Amino acid sequence: MSLSDTSRTPEPETLAGLREAAFQRLVQAVEDRHSPFRTPTLATIGRDGAPAQRSLILRAVDAAARHLDLHTDSRSAKCAELAAEPRAALHLYDAAAGIQLRLAGRARLHAGDVLALAAWEACPAASRLSYAAAAAPGTPVAAPPSPPADATGAAAHFALIRFTFDRMEWLDLRRTGHRRARFAWTAGGLRETWLVP
Repeated sequence: MSLSDTSRTPEPETLAGLREAAFQRLVQAVEDRHSPFRTPTLATIGRDGAPAQRSLILRAVDAAARHLDLHTDSRSAKCAELAAEPRAALHLYDAAAGIQLRLAGRARLHAGDVLALAAWEACPAASRLSYAAAAAPGTPVAAPPSPPADATGAAAHFALIRFTFDRMEWLDLRRTGHRRARFAWTAGGLRETWLVP
């Protein structure tokens, strides 16, 4: 990883600028398949009380509402975990730029409702096959299963995760000095501050 300050785009020098840059990176990740922010790591609290993490694809961002949409199989462990405890976190990292973004908030599952159906309709045909497996994700099998031939019945297994964050931390790992900032949305409004990295 090269964090040479001469080869990277300068990051904003103000908290407001950093907040805007973070939202821009999230929005761009939906459109740019090669964006490192396109595949965040979702952390949940497992049924056994231990942390559980997995990578997902960022599908939509509403910056004004602080919503991030992700797709999953409704039979997956993460859905059961989020149903039991909706608090969750997302971790995003751009190694080339040396930028880490940590988001904390709550996730709401949508399956079979208007939001899920709209997301399913927008889902490419190839992506729909991901939800067509006969068994639930994580089911033990004797050998790797063949991929599904078609998406028949897949819509019944599709779920949208709408993650709404109320805390965001930005860490910039520049060689000339790391920078860190926290943004928290509370009932009293936005609270933002620089942090010791």
